[in-house]
Amino acid sequence: MDSLTQIALGSAVGVAVMGRRTALWKAALWGAIGGTLPDLDAFIDHGDAILNMTRHRAESHALFILTLAAPVLAWIVSRIHGEAALFKRWWLALWLVLITHPLLDAMTVYGTQLLQPFTDHPFGVGSVFIIDPLYTVPLIVGVVAALRLKNARGLNWNVAGLVVSTLYLAWSVAAQQHATQVARASLQQEGVQATALLVTPSPFNTVLWRLVATTPTHYLEGHTSLLDDDQRIVWTRHERGAGLLERHASEPSVARMAAFTHGFYSVSETGGRLFVTDLRMGQEPSYTFHFDLGTEAARAQGGHRPTLNGQRPDIGPALDWLWRRMWGERIPSPRPNT
Repeated sequence: MDSLTQIALGSAVGVAVMGRRTALWKAALWGAIGGTLPDLDAFIDHGDAILNMTRHRAESHALFILTLAAPVLAWIVSRIHGEAALFKRWWLALWLVLITHPLLDAMTVYGTQLLQPFTDHPFGVGSVFIIDPLYTVPLIVGVVAALRLKNARGLNWNVAGLVVSTLYLAWSVAAQQHATQVARASLQQEGVQATALLVTPSPFNTVLWRLVATTPTHYLEGHTSLLDDDQRIVWTRHERGAGLLERHASEPSVARMAAFTHGFYSVSETGGRLFVTDLRMGQEPSYTFHFDLGTEAARAQGGHRPTLNGQRPDIGPALDWLWRRMWGERIPSPRPNT
C-alpha cells in the first residue's frame, strides 16, 4: 500500500496496543516509523529496473526477519524514553506494527515475499488497489481522534478505525470473489479456455474490477462493475507474443518476470528491441511496468540493463472514465499519454 496508509496503520496499531501505558504521541510516532521501515528497501538499487521491481517487498517484508527485528527496535524505543519496564509491551506493539505492513501489502496484487528467506514466492491477494481512501481514511480519523481527545473515548475511536478498515478488507475479498464468478461465467459463455484469470480492483475503489484472462497465445481484458445493469463483459483480445515467449523464456529477465507475475506477462518486439510487460498493473494499452530489454546483440554482450518504459493515461480522461465506468456506463478505456 502507499506510504500514507502504512503510516496510518502503524500509528493505529501502536496506539491500540500501547493504550494509555505511555504518551499517545509516542505510540503514534513509533507506530508510524515502524510502519514505514519495511518500505525503505525502495531506495536500494539492485542494478536494473526488473531487479528493482522484483526485489522490492522481499527481505524487508519477510515475517521471519521482521519478527527478529521487533525486539531490537523495542529495546531502542524503550531506552530512548526511559521505559524499560514497558519493553515487552513495546515489543508486542512494534512486532504487530512491523508485520501488519507486509500483510496489508499482500492484499494488493504487486507481490510480497512474506516467507523470505525460505522462499521468494510473491504473495498477492489483489483485492485492494495500492491506494484506497476507503481503507485509509478510517485509520486516520481514529488516530487523530485518539491524539486530540487523549482519553478512553479517543482510544475507542482508534479501535473503531481499525475495525472498519479491517472489515473493508474483508469486503474487498468478497467483492473480488463475486467479480471472479462473473468473469468465469462470461469466459465459459464465450467459449474461452483460459489458463489463468486475474481479478483486481481498478484504482481507488472496490466497485469496478479489471479482469485479465490468459491463454497460451493471447490475453483478454475486460471490466465488470458491481453497479452494472447486467453481467455482460466486453473482452478485448491481445497477443502475448507466444513465439517470443518460447524463444526467450530462459533469459533471466523474462524468467524473473514470468515467476514474479505468476504468468501474467507478455513479450513484444519493436525495432529489434525486446519488451516485457507486467499485465497485472495498469490496463490496456497503458501498463505501469513495461520494460525495455534492449536488442539481442546487446543482451548477449551484457551491454544493456532492463529499463522501465511504462505508459500512463492522461489523468483527467482516466479519472473521468473510472468514475463513469464504475457507475455502470460502458465506455472505452482511455488511451495512453504519449
